Amino acid sequence: MNLLLVEDEAMFRKTLKSLILGEFSRAHISEAGNGAQVLSMVGADRPDLIFMDIHLPGEDGLTLTRKIKARYRDIVIAILTNHDLPEYRDAAMEAGADHFLVKGSASARELVELVRAVFFRNRDDSAPGSSGSGSPVADS
Repeated sequence: MNLLLVEDEAMFRKTLKSLILGEFSRAHISEAGNGAQVLSMVGADRPDLIFMDIHLPGEDGLTLTRKIKARYRDIVIAILTNHDLPEYRDAAMEAGADHFLVKGSASARELVELVRAVFFRNRDDSAPGSSGSGSPVADS
């Protein structure tokens, strides 16, 4: 499983990475601290799941989400932000985000379950005889 953490706060990235690796030791996790490097990383690594902050130096997370989804519809993008406002949630969904999580209220369990759901969806999609539909991932 390939993941990309797009977050300008280094300590938050480190904490999230530790949490994920604690449950999924074989996960490959790339990190981006600003919007400038994200598109090239997505093209090179083809992550299964991206945790995307909205406010970033360079391009913002909503613009990046739009661009990524236009080219790679199968990549799951979870907006992970401090802004728990309906207008941010609506903007994230309009940009093509699959999930919207608030940093202050999303639990470690929620984050791990999202990673697990994407992992199993992708594993099911690549299984012999799979219909390719995978299991749906519920919005968080």
